[in-house]
Amino acid sequence: MKKIFSLLSSIILFWVCADADSNNTSDILSKEYRLNGIYTQNAFGLAKEKALHSTVRLTRNDKLIAMGTIVSPDGLILTKASSCVGAREATLSSGDRFNLRIKKRNEDLDLALYQMISDRKDFQPITWKDDNASIGVSWVLSAFTELNEIRVGITSGKQRKIGREGGVMGVMLGSEGPSGILITEVVPQAAADKAGVRAGDFVQKIDGRSVKKREQVVNIVGKKDPGDVVVIKVLRKEVDKEFKITLGHRSVTFDMFNRNMQMSGPVSKRKDNFPLILQHDLPLPKEAMGGPIFNLEGECVGINIARVDRVTVFTLPAEIIKQKVDSFISNQ
Repeated sequence: MKKIFSLLSSIILFWVCADADSNNTSDILSKEYRLNGIYTQNAFGLAKEKALHSTVRLTRNDKLIAMGTIVSPDGLILTKASSCVGAREATLSSGDRFNLRIKKRNEDLDLALYQMISDRKDFQPITWKDDNASIGVSWVLSAFTELNEIRVGITSGKQRKIGREGGVMGVMLGSEGPSGILITEVVPQAAADKAGVRAGDFVQKIDGRSVKKREQVVNIVGKKDPGDVVVIKVLRKEVDKEFKITLGHRSVTFDMFNRNMQMSGPVSKRKDNFPLILQHDLPLPKEAMGGPIFNLEGECVGINIARVDRVTVFTLPAEIIKQKVDSFISNQ
């Protein structure tokens, strides 16, 4: 651990010195020495090896869709349920590949349990750390998507509950009249825009129910979650049209013009309604969700469950995950 802190302190000092004389390009810290450079990664030693060996890639048609966490020597894998639908194969850091079979799902925590189809009993599972991992600021690490390196960062924000967000179409509603409820604006690239809804359309029905008031639209849609589908009937220039809209996240939809969101890239489909989360800043893509996160001793402190933006990842802490895994396994 002292080696890690010594190296990171040297990196920070070097970076500050380089920034003080930014006109001298020879002083800029070379890539391999930066926060997630190879020298920093190697300083994490055994923790790095544990992260790589107990994490798997989950693919569908040879495309990465999520990461997984090995939780038993016989090949049980825990992952993010909403990301791994249709997962067909798991790949280890060694390159070994195994077909998968779904065992259990838990919608409340957005978790799924898979079995690697194999006679092996020597898979390397994580070791849980199930006490409170959110006290103060601490270094954490996770395997990166190709399973040949890690990413490191720090915990940030208080351990807390994340409430239900609710789904949105991404439209602004205007006047009410005999033709329906006027849509005055459609947020670019939001759910309604992608479905084909346009400003100037009049909403007449949602999921087969006639609507006369803006509040009716808000109430019907507000009871649904991101990813749910609503069927909307509109009147457009005296022509009836019907659209199926897969609802989006409120924070993503209406923060579309927020600079941080523009820079963030793709985020997780579900990133709300969790009973307890840890927060960290590891630079992981949404396809890395479902993988484990570790402390400096190589103990698993949680499962990455949602990429929120470029500097925010939510993790379900081990204290609630371990209990659910035990329940999954005992009820097989």
